[in-house]
Amino acid sequence: MNFRRYNALALATTALTEGVTPIGKKLTASDISVTLHQYGDLVGITDIIQDTHEDPVLQEAQNVIAEQAAKTVETLRYDVLKACTNVFYANSVTARTSVATVIARADQRKIVRALERQEAQHITSIVKSTPSFNTESILPAFVGVTHVDMTSDIRGLTGFTSVADYGKVGAWETEIGACEDCRYLKSTIFSPYEDGGSTTTTGLLTTLGSRCDVYPVMYFGKDAYGIIALKGKFAITPIVINPVPSKSDPLGQRGSVSWKTMQGTVILNDSWMAVYEAACTD
Repeated sequence: MNFRRYNALALATTALTEGVTPIGKKLTASDISVTLHQYGDLVGITDIIQDTHEDPVLQEAQNVIAEQAAKTVETLRYDVLKACTNVFYANSVTARTSVATVIARADQRKIVRALERQEAQHITSIVKSTPSFNTESILPAFVGVTHVDMTSDIRGLTGFTSVADYGKVGAWETEIGACEDCRYLKSTIFSPYEDGGSTTTTGLLTTLGSRCDVYPVMYFGKDAYGIIALKGKFAITPIVINPVPSKSDPLGQRGSVSWKTMQGTVILNDSWMAVYEAACTD
């Protein structure tokens, strides 16, 4: 799939001459390609389980495999987006191995300033999580996503506003709250770099105890990245096969519950997003 962005025109700062039509400019576009890959999995069920087990195994299998599919897609996207080259480190250190402090509002302000210098725009709408393919308006902001472990540190930011204090502004599922120009969401998907930081571990989360863990916080502006929309009839295809007789299974002993999807994610502009790496309070 190709994502196409039309490039900005140079400013027209030369005064027009009376009666003379200006030469004008031509539109130019930049194409960014992404390759879609197919993913999927299945769990097997048998006629004995279906007929004799006390639990509704078929329904349980559908629920479990649906959760697996959603987390798989999110993890694939996370792995692509965290490779953004626009990287900031807590307390302005210059490498991940030197990170030894938690998230701070001063660092957030530095990131926001860098995004705005590159004319990154606030996100003002989202695709609704319903079968209808349309959008809903949201409070303009940059969006930061990170691991659930970071919740307490984000709530401790100077000027933090909890979702409970939003008033009429609706909150997203898993949203922590906002601080100035940024709204924060959390998920277990956004895993840390275990023992990737400084040897300073006092009061900080660490996996092995030799170095502190480093948590990425990804900040997004509008159109920073592109994904194949997780919408429509064929975005994720669930497949349920009950145990029925067939040429490959004459007695109808085997069935399965499965899913498959075609997905792709690509960074469209590194300057319109940022990855901030910080430690996390124990």
